[in-house]
Amino acid sequence: MNTAMDDGRQESPGEQTWSFRAITGEDDGGLPEEVAAVEDAVPADVPEEGETSVPDSSDSTGVTDSSDVADSSEEEAESAGGEELPPEVVAALTSALNALRESVSELRFSLDLPGVEEARRTRADLLAQLQNYVLPRVRTSTAPALIVVAGSTGAGKSTLVNSLAEKNVSRTGVRRPTTGTPLLACHPEDQQWFAEGDLLSDLQRLEQLSPEAGPGDLIVVPTEKLPEGVALLDTPDIDSVVEQHHEIAHRMLDAADLWIFVTTAARYADAPAWSLLRLAKERGVRLAIVLSRVQPRSREVVLKHFVRMLTEYGLGEVDRFVIHESKVTDGRLPDNEVTDLRLWLAELSVDGKRRAQAVNETLNGVLNSFRTRVPALARHLESQVAFRADLRGDVETAYFSALGEIDKAFRGGSLIHGEVLARWQDFAGSGDLIRTIRLRRRGRAAGRTPERVTAFRTALRTGLESVIVAAAGRASEEVVARWRRRSEVGAALADGLERPSDELVRRASRGIAAWQEHVTELVRTEGVAKRSVSKMVSFDADSLSLIFMVAMFSGRGAEGLSHRLVTALLGAESLRGIGAKALSDLRARIGMLFDEESMRYVQALDSAGVPDESTATRLYQATYNLEVAR
Repeated sequence: MNTAMDDGRQESPGEQTWSFRAITGEDDGGLPEEVAAVEDAVPADVPEEGETSVPDSSDSTGVTDSSDVADSSEEEAESAGGEELPPEVVAALTSALNALRESVSELRFSLDLPGVEEARRTRADLLAQLQNYVLPRVRTSTAPALIVVAGSTGAGKSTLVNSLAEKNVSRTGVRRPTTGTPLLACHPEDQQWFAEGDLLSDLQRLEQLSPEAGPGDLIVVPTEKLPEGVALLDTPDIDSVVEQHHEIAHRMLDAADLWIFVTTAARYADAPAWSLLRLAKERGVRLAIVLSRVQPRSREVVLKHFVRMLTEYGLGEVDRFVIHESKVTDGRLPDNEVTDLRLWLAELSVDGKRRAQAVNETLNGVLNSFRTRVPALARHLESQVAFRADLRGDVETAYFSALGEIDKAFRGGSLIHGEVLARWQDFAGSGDLIRTIRLRRRGRAAGRTPERVTAFRTALRTGLESVIVAAAGRASEEVVARWRRRSEVGAALADGLERPSDELVRRASRGIAAWQEHVTELVRTEGVAKRSVSKMVSFDADSLSLIFMVAMFSGRGAEGLSHRLVTALLGAESLRGIGAKALSDLRARIGMLFDEESMRYVQALDSAGVPDESTATRLYQATYNLEVAR
């Protein structure tokens, strides 16, 4: 039944009029400015206990005749065409929706970036709506319609449900909030569907209210006074001071086929009311509005202002009902106060096409909302992936810079100083250097490696280790500094990573020792001496490899003893070939050490649960597949 309101004049045929009665309730606060002006001028005659304020039957706003409504409903039903979905369409939609649900469930928004809380709520809402409403409704599109009664605190939702059910199924009272556990009232023939069906499957079903019942439960109460094919779901307040009540109310709305939004003459302009109406409009939900507790003397001003707001908001065509200030007896309104709303429910019950049309409109509205809600999730995900890439880039930059520092140290000759230089001078200044290069004599056996050679080898390895560890330390500090400058999230992830790992020194020592052995093997296998020299001189590969290392790390342009000696023995070409291979191998080994160090930061990012780019791709693909299936 479509009804509307104007400024008090009788509308012409074909136009809509308001058709509403009255509901009582407690004082909810101030009126909008236009209404308050009327209330100040005309004292409100609030009924005393036992009195009832009923609008005059000749109210100038007019009441739509029920027979006209029925005729109009029949015409709408003829054009509704709300038939059950074909099996092949159901199968395709179910498959696409399941794929979308899996893709959404894979999402993790672990980094506390701007907008992450909204993304987490959107993800949870999408999963709940897919599970509790969309999939069950696609599989059973002609099942009974679920109508959620939602609204502001004290609007009289529970009283309205009790009145329509003609039974005290929901608790009422002056205590706010009153409703803490969702309650569903339906015809006995529909009870099994709502008690055992997949709609709101994550809520535990109860047969009656108990002290232990909470927002995670659903009370299913049968009553023959409600028509078959429709059920009323009383929810907690949308503006409840109890956060859990607020969340469960929105979950109920996400699982509804139709919404009955209840607000009062005093609070219809409040932000929470319009926030919910905006959500209904965005989702394409089939909606009816009940304006309750309207004082007869301010009725025309209230309705004129309210309908103007609805029209400006694009909701001027929704079904609307007005209920005046009236006495509530035993938690219910007088029957005549909800006649029009009861008729509206009856029309949905007897007209299967109209009911199916309303259900399909809401379902299609929800599916349409996925076109923006899912890509919005993907964009939040991409921001997380991009932030991870930035952090990963900081790690790569820091360790690449550290490798550059090491190369510079090698080329500049800074390695040959301190203990290394002292050991080299001791080795070169003694007779050990000469003894490693011997004139060939028949039958002369090679002697053992002098202690000075071993000490020099150890000093050179330690020097290389120090350069590597120092560079890794600076890289760690740079990574942490970069992450901290980015955001608090980066700072939290960098906690405990300011220094190199405890295993770095051991791994570096082992790696450099292996490199020294590699250089010795290169000298032994590829260090072919000049022909003129090889006929007269033999040399010790271990000692010559150390001399070669000194020449390699002495810096460009250095022409010291080590350079002259290895050049004289091996030749410049052989020296360059061995030097290139030895330096390339050393860089690769240091690179592996730094890769192991940088993995600590990668593990910190992985532990945060940030997915990779493929997750966003799968999400977009799932959305596209759903559109194809539709």
